[in-house]
Amino acid sequence: MRIKAVVLAALAGIVAACSSPAPSPASLVLRNGKIVTVSDAKPEVQAIAVQGDTIAVIGTNEEIAAYIGPQTEIVELEGQLAVPGFIEGHGHFTGVGQAATQLKLAEAQTWDAIIAMVADAASRAQPGEWILGRGWHQEKWSRPPTPAVEGFPVHDALSKVSPNNPVWLTHASGHASFANAKAMALANVTRTTRNPEGGEILRDGRGNPTGLFREKASDLIGAARQRDRANMDAQAIEAETRKFIDLANREAVSKGITSWQDAGSPFRTIDVFKKVADEGQMTVRLWSMVRDTNEEMAAKLAQYRVIDGYGRHLTVRGIKHQIDGALGSRGAWLLEPYSDLPGSTGLNTTTVETIRETARLALEHDYQLCVHAIGDRANRETLDIFEQAMRSRPDKQNVRWRIEHAQHLNAADIPRFSRLGVIASMQGIHATSDAPFVLARLGPERADEGAYVWQKLMKSGVVVSNGTDAPVEDTNPIPNFYASVTRKTKDGSVFYGDQKMSRAEALKSYTLNAAYAAFEEGQKGSLEPGKLADITVLSRDIMAIPEDDILTTRVVRTIVGGKTVFEQ
Repeated sequence: MRIKAVVLAALAGIVAACSSPAPSPASLVLRNGKIVTVSDAKPEVQAIAVQGDTIAVIGTNEEIAAYIGPQTEIVELEGQLAVPGFIEGHGHFTGVGQAATQLKLAEAQTWDAIIAMVADAASRAQPGEWILGRGWHQEKWSRPPTPAVEGFPVHDALSKVSPNNPVWLTHASGHASFANAKAMALANVTRTTRNPEGGEILRDGRGNPTGLFREKASDLIGAARQRDRANMDAQAIEAETRKFIDLANREAVSKGITSWQDAGSPFRTIDVFKKVADEGQMTVRLWSMVRDTNEEMAAKLAQYRVIDGYGRHLTVRGIKHQIDGALGSRGAWLLEPYSDLPGSTGLNTTTVETIRETARLALEHDYQLCVHAIGDRANRETLDIFEQAMRSRPDKQNVRWRIEHAQHLNAADIPRFSRLGVIASMQGIHATSDAPFVLARLGPERADEGAYVWQKLMKSGVVVSNGTDAPVEDTNPIPNFYASVTRKTKDGSVFYGDQKMSRAEALKSYTLNAAYAAFEEGQKGSLEPGKLADITVLSRDIMAIPEDDILTTRVVRTIVGGKTVFEQ
């Protein structure tokens, strides 16, 4: 009888198994690879099944086999690495597209090389046509310019090769620019022009403008260009913005980026974002910060707030402000003077009072406030603004306000990030890119105390997210990941190596932490059932290969919502 009962039980199990419905076939399966999920539940798997735009199941090849049907697209990873889609945690979306249409100055090794590039452009330009470029950095040239003021060139040679064309060249940081004589004439800039609030016109020993404009002073040249563009109608401006969006979309997905946190756009640009997303042409998932006047925001924030709109391709729930400039251009706002410019503590580019009012608006309309702060005083002032605003509204909890960059901190302010729940939205590659001039600007004691202190922040309980600040740096996550885990500069030296991230920390900062920084950790940032199927496939295993081999890694496939949007 006992044998009969065992047999009957076995038969019942077989019948039950046969009667249970087969799982719905997956639309996409990735298998035979190493898949790092950035999830503690299952940190690494072999395969993943996607249904529609969502992850259905993760596991072994055998477990996923049941989800393969006749219409399932199968991607054989062949040992390649798949990770959650990279999230650009701070980049200027249309700025990337715009930079693609300008002179690319980042690789120029000397000021003379830039002059030659402008001369060539001027020879092909119509008289009066603006010549634009971006990416130069005086600290990265192989030799200093001659003559120079504070290490920056003067405009004479540039003006000589472009007498009939206004030239405007934006610094790599975006926090300074250089103009030729024609551009300064159109802007009515002379030796008697006063420095605008939050900006500086650099002058030579005789008081003449050198051509270098720091921070808000660049707006003088910008206003002149806008006057020249006044005849452009709304349709032409929208077409130009659409072009920039298209170029940025292409650039992003080619580098494995599936989501992009846009570091500030005015309402008129967000209007175009909405149109492009509504047409199904926004390839990445865009999370945008509003950058406009308090008056405009007071009138429009309520109607512009969007969460997961347009097929989960557009969110508008952040506000961007900028309290200081950049360290490279000596515009970062410091508590003590620059070591290499003792008469200056940098620039406060937006008044504290203005940002306080923005903080009130952010709390009223449930937006995240994201403030660019690089210098130690800028960070302290921003934390003060945040703390005061949060105390005024104790009913608002877990607001996840952000400091963008947080590059140089006073030791006393590091614990305040955690205490206030402030996210440090940082860019790993800035540390190694800026390293050659950080010691000159800050001196060794201040640099050791608070320059790009990822580990000090993380150990105090702060969420650190990652990104590139593109087009300040290239959008490519691979060099940024490399910088985050090695802190190696181009000459091979290590910049305060005790602050580097582990590979797991670096990947999390570029995925799950970045998602958390946008209230999106429930839908992206890790590869788990129920989350969006946003996946990046890499040619090499950046989690295991030797450090110096990381830079040889390529993006071979980018998947957004279960659909391949880039393949190499």
